[in-house]
Amino acid sequence: LPIWEAFRPGPETRPTTTAEDTLASLTVSALMLLQDAQALGAGQELKLNEIWEAGGFMMWPLGFCLVVGILIIIWKFIDLLMKSLGNKRLLSEVDGMIAQQRLDQALALCEESKAPAGEILAAGLKRHKEGTERVTQAVENAGAIEVSKLERGLVWLATLSNVAPLLGFLGTVIGMIQAFQAIEIAGEVEATLVAGGIKVALITTASGLTIAIPISIAHNYFVDRVDRIVIDMEESAQKMIDAVHAVERGTG
Repeated sequence: LPIWEAFRPGPETRPTTTAEDTLASLTVSALMLLQDAQALGAGQELKLNEIWEAGGFMMWPLGFCLVVGILIIIWKFIDLLMKSLGNKRLLSEVDGMIAQQRLDQALALCEESKAPAGEILAAGLKRHKEGTERVTQAVENAGAIEVSKLERGLVWLATLSNVAPLLGFLGTVIGMIQAFQAIEIAGEVEATLVAGGIKVALITTASGLTIAIPISIAHNYFVDRVDRIVIDMEESAQKMIDAVHAVERGTG
């Protein structure tokens, strides 16, 4: 017999602590709640208004995150779509002019366009007589400004995708506090006492994750769209710089 077994109290002498009683009671309550949940899944459905009310006051900041996220997603989708189409229309015409070294006509077309690529190419074409280095510097400066405009709003989506789960977890903590408060006031553990707090905990966590997941997907999608737009603009800007360099060598 190991020596530590001699110091372990037997079943008849081992004290039953209040914490053990509470833990056992909570386990039983959780099993009863699980049975209720299985019964709910078998024949009942929670409505949206019932979920909102059961989630408590933490559903308001979660709802705010959802509304703001939807508005930003709709705005950003339309914004990037319009800028992408504008870039394609402009670059399909300007690239041909640049290839033919018709830089003055390309500049006039870029200045008329409101596409991001037009701003970048116009900045470089205005200085095509000043040399390749000046053109490159102008393109880089204008490109940094246009990329920041393309990325506008993405930081808010990233923030919402991080904050929503945290708000859900905060609701979880609040729900568990409510459950233990009910136990403390009643002096005993029953499923009906802790059900409200545990329900708040589960609903807020599920709501936070439900909001954060699509927002995170939308954020990554928009980042990819911005990257593709930037690549197209970089390719066109490089063609312009090569054309300016060819003109410079021809006149040099």
